[in-house]
Amino acid sequence: MNALSVMEDPAVVLVDDDPDILLVASLMLRGAGVGEIITLEESRELLPLMARREISAVVLDLHMPTLGGAKLLPQIVQGHPDTPVIVMTATEEVSTAVGCMKDGAFDFLIKPVEENRFVACVKKALEWRDLRRQVGALKRSLLTGRLEHADAFAAIITVSPKMRAVFAYVEAIASTGEPVLITGETGVGKELIAEALHRISGRGGELVPVNAAGLDDSLFSDTLFGHKKGAYSGADDSRTGLIAKAGRGTLFLDEIGDLGQTSQVKLLRLLQERRYYPLGSDVAKVSEARVLCATHRDLDAMMADGRFRSDLYFRLQVHRVEIPPLRERPEDIAPLTRHFLVEAARSLNREVPEATPQLFTLLASGSFPGNVRQLRSLIFDAVARGSGGEVSLESIRKALRAVSGNGVVAGGGAIDSSVEGIFRGLSGRLPTLKEVERDLIAEAMARAGGNQGMAATYLGISRQALNQRLRKKREGEEEEER
Repeated sequence: MNALSVMEDPAVVLVDDDPDILLVASLMLRGAGVGEIITLEESRELLPLMARREISAVVLDLHMPTLGGAKLLPQIVQGHPDTPVIVMTATEEVSTAVGCMKDGAFDFLIKPVEENRFVACVKKALEWRDLRRQVGALKRSLLTGRLEHADAFAAIITVSPKMRAVFAYVEAIASTGEPVLITGETGVGKELIAEALHRISGRGGELVPVNAAGLDDSLFSDTLFGHKKGAYSGADDSRTGLIAKAGRGTLFLDEIGDLGQTSQVKLLRLLQERRYYPLGSDVAKVSEARVLCATHRDLDAMMADGRFRSDLYFRLQVHRVEIPPLRERPEDIAPLTRHFLVEAARSLNREVPEATPQLFTLLASGSFPGNVRQLRSLIFDAVARGSGGEVSLESIRKALRAVSGNGVVAGGGAIDSSVEGIFRGLSGRLPTLKEVERDLIAEAMARAGGNQGMAATYLGISRQALNQRLRKKREGEEEEER
């Protein structure tokens, strides 16, 4: 089955010839927020059902009149090894339990089973299935070196092995129902990863994005949960929230680090219980949406100083996708630049400018704290300012210098570029101008990897001026040797 096509969500199947047991068991699971549940009184319908749609887990009665669970169990295990089977029976015999476990049962429960035990067992089975599928997907990616759903990442321009590893992990976790935390600096493409994850998941509903930045606690509740008519002054009509709009799809909460403490509690309850209350209602609704969250903030630091709840943090950490910044994957600058040159030229109805070596040398000197978004804006502006089929290198140079002037260096760290900051670490004798120039040039060449054009950009001088200084340095060293 192609996961990119719209398909039915995996369901938990309950098989028992007693309709009362099926009713009670299904109510238990629905109340716990477990997704779609199918009940079968006729055990012979199970295998045909599993042949035509994906099943996430089976709860199977051992003794049934037509086709008993003891005969069904090995057939399920052989034909569907990734589907956990929980066997239930009123017979409390050790030998029976041992036999079922040997035949491949995930767990064995004795009727009547206590609600918490039953729900916990089913959820554990679902987690086992998700983990098994993740491991399988990662193994296939490592062994073949290929992505199964490469087209889902088509919007992300990259040749980076680091990003390739991110894609492989996204494929591995896409089919799970657990929340995913997507982290990374501003502009790295967190929303694109969320879109790819939703697409690969094949979930029946849509992807509904919500920017949590600027949402106070009341607006957060109203936006997500909705409200009943008359819930508050001005609520003239009922309103369904975005959770209901997402349905069985995906709810994407961007800038999760900006949520207030009260909103964090509400989100945690939603993730744990899969239930929520619209404002003004005392009737709980069940959420079937998968939740993705994203942030550029350091949640570890926020948790340490009490600004982010530790219980919510660890609940979101079930799956974490960390997107590396552009400075850690410089090999992506060239393909991204070429892509943005074409995109900018088309939007301006101009000829596509040539991607010259001078352009790439200049861009290689940038730290890009705004990452891919910043690079795109820089290229669009340079194309708009250029003429005659060329980009404006001067506009790029000014933009990169503006960033450098704010204390950001190519390595991504921050420096104190004030006069006091430069001399703070010096004690005793001041270095001579000659010594400062020698060390500064050596540092620029080291950061540029020996590229003189890039080093000249770091130093704010022309390449010719740098060549002259390097030549004088070599001549001086040769004179000293003689």
